[in-house]
Amino acid sequence: MGDKIKTESLTEVAFDNGELLPYEWPGSYFLDQEEENAVLDVLRRRSPYRYYGHDLGRYAERLEAAYCERLGRNYAVAVNSGTAALSIALSAINVGPGDEVLVPGYMWVSCISSIVRTGAIPKLVDIDETFCMNPEDLLRKLSQHSRAVLLVHMSGAPGAVDTIADICREKKLYLIEDCAQANGASFRGKPVGSFGDLAIFSFQLNKNITAGEGGLLVCDDETLYRRAWACHDMGYARDRDGRLDASDPTCQLWGQGSRCAEIIAAVVLAQLAKLDKITGLMRQRKYLLREKLAGLPNLTFRKILDPAGDSGAFLILVWKNRDMCIEIVNQTRRNGIRTGPSGINNIPMTEWGLHLYQNNLSLVHKRSNNAAGRPWTDPLNAFANEYSYNYGSLPVMDDLIGRSSLLAIPPTLTLDALDRIAQSFQNAVCAYHNLR
Repeated sequence: MGDKIKTESLTEVAFDNGELLPYEWPGSYFLDQEEENAVLDVLRRRSPYRYYGHDLGRYAERLEAAYCERLGRNYAVAVNSGTAALSIALSAINVGPGDEVLVPGYMWVSCISSIVRTGAIPKLVDIDETFCMNPEDLLRKLSQHSRAVLLVHMSGAPGAVDTIADICREKKLYLIEDCAQANGASFRGKPVGSFGDLAIFSFQLNKNITAGEGGLLVCDDETLYRRAWACHDMGYARDRDGRLDASDPTCQLWGQGSRCAEIIAAVVLAQLAKLDKITGLMRQRKYLLREKLAGLPNLTFRKILDPAGDSGAFLILVWKNRDMCIEIVNQTRRNGIRTGPSGINNIPMTEWGLHLYQNNLSLVHKRSNNAAGRPWTDPLNAFANEYSYNYGSLPVMDDLIGRSSLLAIPPTLTLDALDRIAQSFQNAVCAYHNLR
């Protein structure tokens, strides 16, 4: 209960003028001497490029090995962003025109854009009370064009990943796990990122561990790994000296130059040693707050199938209706349950931007990066002409999002802050019901 955070200068909670919550950037609070030393080591070696230099520190290789060991996977590829990792994963499984990839409507825009840029079609799947993909709706949406499922572990915790993995195996579909928001989470003792044919991670500032940017892809199949490796680089393999080698006919593809710089890898490797502590602090604080709020009238919580495996980064509160949700958020924000101008915390989920399918206007209007309008106009994708991405396409999600609010749980929250947050919500709910 009394975990001590080492760095004394951390911004915790200032309940005075302004009454601010900590920013919702978990890993940033743990950027410390270890990360500084790692970056300095890269610079002193004069070798910021992973393949060759004056004196290689091999941080990218070490990061890949660490994730393989942590997840029990055979292969890993460190890249420069989670978005790049998604594109590379889809290229590795040869997704393209004529294919559809099934993706939940609650995700991040990168999930959709990575599909569209392959020339394939995104197909929306509804969520359930876990706020992750609904396996029953997934089954309903499958078609002869379905090639892969992009399962997104949203807001820190997985949904029914075991059931969806079983469906993919039975239907012979590729499963890609997006673990960007759930690094360090698990499901019934098995880490997220170990269920799919491939899985991706992000190390952007919002994530559980961070280098500001960065990403990683893991898999077990050698062919997928070799394709992913070629696609993340220049389309070819590398020889022992780090030089491009075009002699292997299985690795003559088109790359996108998404290599991970050694400085990013060095920071992430130092942060990885702290991941379990970070998620442990968030999980502890989240469930303490849930206990304090449990029993408030007309409030329930997101369904968590395995609380022990929750990374703890977000608390989703589900209210009776949209009006109550907005009123409670407004009242608690007036009472200081918010972050400063650079952060987003304690908001109605309708304001959660490009995490919601209907807010991705390029998707809603089927816009393209090319004058030909592909993938929407590609004759191979004619099967998707009637697909709609307008609000109303996913009724369960639309209902849940419309009456839910989201509270980020930084690992720096003090127990006193938790008490005051809980009291603010209790007061707001009381006021709401007294006014009615």
